[in-house]
Amino acid sequence: MLSRGHAAPASLPSVCARPRVGVVGAGQLARMMVEAEELAGVDVVLLADSPADSAAGLGAPTFYGSARDPIALARLASETDVVTFDHELLDLDQLRTLRDTGHLVAPSPNALRWATDKAHQRRGLHAAGVAVPHFEVVESLGELDEALKAWSEPPVVKAVSGGYDGRGVVVSRSLDEARRSGAEFLTRSAVVLEERLDLLAELSQVVVRSANGDIETYPLVTTVQVAGMCSEVLYPSHTAAPDAAALAVEIAGLIDLVGVMAVELFVTPQGLVVNELALRPHNSGHWTIEGCQTSQFENHLRAVAGLDLASTTPRARAVAMVNLVGADAPSDDDARERHPEVSFHLYGKAWRPGRKLGHVTALGDSLDEVRARAWAAARDWGTREEGDL
Repeated sequence: MLSRGHAAPASLPSVCARPRVGVVGAGQLARMMVEAEELAGVDVVLLADSPADSAAGLGAPTFYGSARDPIALARLASETDVVTFDHELLDLDQLRTLRDTGHLVAPSPNALRWATDKAHQRRGLHAAGVAVPHFEVVESLGELDEALKAWSEPPVVKAVSGGYDGRGVVVSRSLDEARRSGAEFLTRSAVVLEERLDLLAELSQVVVRSANGDIETYPLVTTVQVAGMCSEVLYPSHTAAPDAAALAVEIAGLIDLVGVMAVELFVTPQGLVVNELALRPHNSGHWTIEGCQTSQFENHLRAVAGLDLASTTPRARAVAMVNLVGADAPSDDDARERHPEVSFHLYGKAWRPGRKLGHVTALGDSLDEVRARAWAAARDWGTREEGDL
């Protein structure tokens, strides 16, 4: 079924002046892609699960169906020039079928595997000489029990597939907890056991690569995590990491990236270590909407549509982004009027405690000052700082 927020894709002329980008998923990332379509010079078409999805009410042509429904995927692909994604909960075999039947998919299914399969990612990066935590992949309960005998300290336990936004990851406090978590994950996927590192900081390096291999890197940022969820993003980064951009460019070439990729990095006493890869616009890049000449969303659309990339130069000396997360009581959206000095982005999602519902961004000359302004607005809206929990 197609929702006719405006003209349906099927009614468009066969030769269209603007590329049509089909987005699988209609969550908050798709919402911000729709908001960037005019700047990018494309038309976005959505595949949404339901009309309640974050992006479904913005007026973009919308099909309804599962991201794992081959019929819905084929319909979206048939009405667009390229298919891209707002999440990684995908069936790569179905995407390969789309590609093999002549449809353009970006990032490619082979590239997406680096984000959707943590075992493949860890093995591939390690083989390429990229620093990753010490890891071990187990595929059965017997392998898990045998593997844990060699771990003197409790490992981090990760589901190989299906994890998202902190889910599917347990920082175990004992070997017994590691076994319980691993056993639970094994009912759905293989498991990666990883060493727990001494972290000095967490960083994110966002890069965008076009189909012809042109690359732009965004400024490096510090990320702050609370309970497995990103709480704030700060530019400039507290920690200098001059190798981060070159590392992201190297990985982008290794996997033949098309689109945006975020490389989540750990800073350790031994140097930079790759934590995760995300092959899509990423929470750590939301600050670029106001903070850079071209947002990650606009450049992602440009990249997958075969258009030229645009400047990633920052617009201010300092930028702070704070995620808006539901607390114990519904949030106060009137805070937007009380804080005109910051930019509010609400995702149109129903409130519930612990749910990411939006973000605020503040720009200025001093990182301490913009962080204070961003948090003042976020707290007035209803988000609690780590010290309030």
